[in-house]
Amino acid sequence: MVVKAALVAASQSDALASAAGATPLTKSVARRFVAGDGVADAVSAAASLASSGLHCTIEHLGPSAKDAAEADKAATANLRLLEALDTADLIDRSELSIKLTDLGLDLEGGEDIALGFAGKIAAAAESLGTLVTLDMENYDSVEPTLRIFRSLRAEFPHTGIVLQSYLKRTEEDCREFADEGTRVRLVKGAFNESADVAFQSAQDIDLSYVRCLKLLMAGSGVTLIATHDPRLIEIASALAIKDSKPRSSYEFQLLYGVRTNEAKRLATTGDKVRVYVPFGEDWYPYLVRRMAEKPANLALLLRALTGR
Repeated sequence: MVVKAALVAASQSDALASAAGATPLTKSVARRFVAGDGVADAVSAAASLASSGLHCTIEHLGPSAKDAAEADKAATANLRLLEALDTADLIDRSELSIKLTDLGLDLEGGEDIALGFAGKIAAAAESLGTLVTLDMENYDSVEPTLRIFRSLRAEFPHTGIVLQSYLKRTEEDCREFADEGTRVRLVKGAFNESADVAFQSAQDIDLSYVRCLKLLMAGSGVTLIATHDPRLIEIASALAIKDSKPRSSYEFQLLYGVRTNEAKRLATTGDKVRVYVPFGEDWYPYLVRRMAEKPANLALLLRALTGR
């Protein structure tokens, strides 16, 4: 947990972000986990995944909006992405993930601002025949994110939400949303939170994931199983059989650049597999959070930073 805390702190450092962005080898490591800087890179990654029988959910990596103009810029980037995916005939295999802090959540009056921009994106997605999932960030953002989600879902009922198993509250959140037929992406979580609100050991986080997974799979919604852990994938597959879940009611989700062969294997079994594809110039915080989730990945980053 000490390593994870240090990495999460590093992900929030502007100085380290600038240094990483100026280091070509660091950027080369980032390309393993990030599609690229622009919309064309994201579309290219989506096309490559589609050719392998995989779906994707794409997220623009932008900084948290410091003013309304930056929030508008982030919303516009998402709208352009939707247009590009439609033009490339990839809209039926692609969805969007959006971060509400990019859309102004942290600003004064941020809930209304973020809801307004998220609504525009959801409306555009619906008109093209695809969906949007609201990403979850640190603990302080959970309640406002859920309030926005509930408001957004009233107009766009198939909007998805991310829930994090490392938070102690998440089992109850899963209980609520499983009964309401919601699309829920269940992840472990990658932020550094206190023991008051979050489980601290990997074992406790995994056990929470399984409890949450059981609730969601027994419910009436669509469960988005976001994990690379072979044990959790096996448990999810067993639950699908036990609960007689149609394949349209769940899917596996993996990160871009991680366990690519496993994604393809799952797809060959007939399960729906979606790859989370991030893109954008603000890739450094995302990259370091991936290191925090699995500190063994840190060796890749260290070799890049030291030129070895």
